[in-house]
Amino acid sequence: MNIVILAAGMGKRMHSALPKVLHPLAGRPLLSHVLDTARTLDPTRLVVVIGHGADAVRAAVAAPDVQFAVQEQQLGTGHALAQALPLIDPNVPTLVLYGDVPLTRASTLRRLTDAAGRNGYGILTVTLDDPTGYGRIVRDAAGKVVRIVEQKDASAAEREIAEINTGIVVTPTAPLAGWLAALKNDNAQGEFYLTDVVEQAKAAGHPIVTAQPDDEAETLGVNSKQQLAELERVYQRNVADSLLVAGVTLADPARIDVRGTLTCGRDVFIDVNCVFEGDVTLADNVTIGPNCVIRNAAIGAGTRIDAYTHIEDASVGAQAVLGPYARLRPGAKLADEVHVGNFVEVKNANIGHGSKANHLSYVGDADIGAGVNIGAGTITCNYDGANKHRTVIEDNVFVGSDTQLVAPVRVGRGVTIAAGTTVWKDVADDMLVLNEKSQVSKAGYARPVKKKK
Repeated sequence: MNIVILAAGMGKRMHSALPKVLHPLAGRPLLSHVLDTARTLDPTRLVVVIGHGADAVRAAVAAPDVQFAVQEQQLGTGHALAQALPLIDPNVPTLVLYGDVPLTRASTLRRLTDAAGRNGYGILTVTLDDPTGYGRIVRDAAGKVVRIVEQKDASAAEREIAEINTGIVVTPTAPLAGWLAALKNDNAQGEFYLTDVVEQAKAAGHPIVTAQPDDEAETLGVNSKQQLAELERVYQRNVADSLLVAGVTLADPARIDVRGTLTCGRDVFIDVNCVFEGDVTLADNVTIGPNCVIRNAAIGAGTRIDAYTHIEDASVGAQAVLGPYARLRPGAKLADEVHVGNFVEVKNANIGHGSKANHLSYVGDADIGAGVNIGAGTITCNYDGANKHRTVIEDNVFVGSDTQLVAPVRVGRGVTIAAGTTVWKDVADDMLVLNEKSQVSKAGYARPVKKKK
């Protein structure tokens, strides 16, 4: 089977310089979702017809299994499909999809292609309560499809038909070139409609068959930002339902966004307004507080992530506690039972078993051992203005509040660093480190008094 995806349109109603098929749904271009579904059908040839913003579309979805055909002028769906003819195999059927219809399920498409077989002309239809704006499926008295008529060309009686054409069809390929060449554009839009091919297929003796999706949302396309927002909610609700079926507890299924792949173990709880991007894995008994953003991360079993925590390209061990308001940046690796508290930032750093940084600290480009306590206000000074350097803190170190560790520096096992210390030299095991200072107290000091106006 060939699969051709029509993706050449401008999308004027999007009011955007971005080609319509590149607008994001769940964090990925609309067209990428269609390509993913197409690949599950294992096509012989996979062709994307591009036009408006062709270079940008090509760059966004280029892959070894994708060929591109260019529609220089957008003259209708029939004209668009004709541009793909040199790239497809005439000996197998061709399935036509649309780059702005992202929610169609592979099971629906298999049902359509199975119904059509190798010689039939299959049309994916759907029955709507309000079919306004769509092409109608016209059937004869025996219930067989006679033709498809567009809304603007339909008679009053035809406009009463509730069964509509989704545009998704499967067709024999060998006669397709002749059928497309015979299309005329004497219609209200002045375009060469792919829908007109059905009459030629019928006249040539090919069975005309139809199939319907399980859910009408599978056939919804995007022509405006409003429709894009509606499809986003449909997509996210589908994801939420899948999570619920798998046993995940969601505080509110309407307030979760998954922009990638979220894999959850048993007894996971996710509070409201959380966003998951890329590939995220939550092990058993993980609890995610409200308003967290987690991107490309693995979270170990029993870990609790409190509100407003941001995690990106990081890994967290089991039974850890993060947040609220913690931030793990790329390269952060936390072992089991680590605590990273409020307003603590960790970047490109390893933190060992049971270590804690509970308040107002920055740990960057560092290797922290097990059982380390990092006091409030501590920072690793890892950047000299040109290069990054690492800080190494070995096991069971106590770092007092407001400490600065100037990298490159190594602090040995069991060291105690007094509050307010700047450490810029390596420290041997079990030492007390402090900067010698004097404290002066003066009697008779009077505070300034605010002047009266």
